[in-house]
Amino acid sequence: MKPVSTSIPRHVAIVMDGNGRWANKRFMPRFVGHKQGVDALMRTVKACADRGIEYVTVFAFSSENWKRPEEEVSGLMGLVLVAVSKYLAKLASEGVRIRIVGDREAVSSQVRAAWDETERRTEHNERITLSVAFNYGGRWDVVQACRRAIEAGVPAHELTEARLSEFMALSHAPDPDLFIRTGGEVRISNFLLWQVAYSELHFTDCLWPDFGDAELDAAIATFAARDRRFGGVKTALAPLMADTRSAA
Repeated sequence: MKPVSTSIPRHVAIVMDGNGRWANKRFMPRFVGHKQGVDALMRTVKACADRGIEYVTVFAFSSENWKRPEEEVSGLMGLVLVAVSKYLAKLASEGVRIRIVGDREAVSSQVRAAWDETERRTEHNERITLSVAFNYGGRWDVVQACRRAIEAGVPAHELTEARLSEFMALSHAPDPDLFIRTGGEVRISNFLLWQVAYSELHFTDCLWPDFGDAELDAAIATFAARDRRFGGVKTALAPLMADTRSAA
């Protein structure tokens, strides 16, 4: 793979962390923080589109989040339906294509129907693709991809990295160039384990509901300053290496 020299990432992945803590700091129910987090997502998608970013993938609900209090989980499921009814028309009119990635089996038929409608109404949009990872886990993704490859009859000797990638939940998008996590935690938390192998990582203490243009631009600036070699070396080093080999 050739080195990439661009100041704007093509694909940004975001762990939207800190909604509950944002609410707790204001002595509000955690659910209020999640509602504010949806507003922050809408702002961020628009800001990414304005900057020429083609893909945004967000971690909305992990396969581990079912361990949270039942009231909070129920509220998050209801928030999905509210968000669809409140924002779908606006996102569709602004050229946003929405894809849902994750295991759909555990959610209600009502939520699945809302997702289907969302994907159908935005399927022809091309300005930016928003992938929402819901009931998603990176390890689950690898396992389900292997199962789908086996079911498709892919012979073992043909199962390359590129071939397996075709069965991953995010096969419709290139691997993320930039991975952002808000909320002060410094870990990937089982998000896009396969896809972020060469992503540039950016961690910020900003709680997700407070995330805005300034934080996004800071992350992009961090990305632009990185030297992405994908395991290779700088071309400028080649003559020096050749001289060293000659001397030996």
